[in-house]
Amino acid sequence: MKNPIKPTFKSEAISLSAVLAIVVASFYFYINFPDQVPTHWNMYGEIDGWSSRFVAAFILPLIILGLYIMFLVLPMLDPKKERYEQFSKVYNVFKGLLVSFMSIIYFVTGFSALGYNIPVAIILPLMIGIMFIIMGNYMSKIKMNWFVGIKTPWTLSSEDVWNKTHRAGGKIFILSGIAIATMNWMPPTWRMPIFIATILLMTFGTFGYSYWLFNKEAKNKKHEGNNN
Repeated sequence: MKNPIKPTFKSEAISLSAVLAIVVASFYFYINFPDQVPTHWNMYGEIDGWSSRFVAAFILPLIILGLYIMFLVLPMLDPKKERYEQFSKVYNVFKGLLVSFMSIIYFVTGFSALGYNIPVAIILPLMIGIMFIIMGNYMSKIKMNWFVGIKTPWTLSSEDVWNKTHRAGGKIFILSGIAIATMNWMPPTWRMPIFIATILLMTFGTFGYSYWLFNKEAKNKKHEGNNN
């Protein structure tokens, strides 16, 4: 099965380095973690979730490894695989970004569990916000496909709707990323409403916008057909 995005040392260096680092670190963490490890923090920086030493050490590395393998395989499975060559650089950016950011989160939470004074509740929203900002900056360059990007029935039915939705979606991701990244500097009572609002905007805002664009395009085509 031909891969439309051929892996090279340059394209895989960041992701492979991150995967190798977390695999090695997982054994170190497993040996040194206490029996119960904090693995989740709420909006106010309070620990509200714990996991066993095994789960805390190995589950996230396995998820990251699976994510990396999935990114390698998806272009070969996509019926629109020929489109990946048109945004291969962006695809590799997304792959490296997600693998690297999840690896950083693993190290931050891992060393915090070992007793290092790391402000996890500040770093995690900041990292997530930066990730959304970077993704938003590249969103408009993603070409139509079945696996990556804003996939709704309407973006997958029209190239024009796909492109316009991703241009708007990129701006939404950037604004949402800024909101999430700066959340810890907001009054505590604002954090949950703002977080919920950003998720709803990214999800239903892009969904509704693509629906509106598709219907607008259908009306224009109908109008043009009547005139002809």
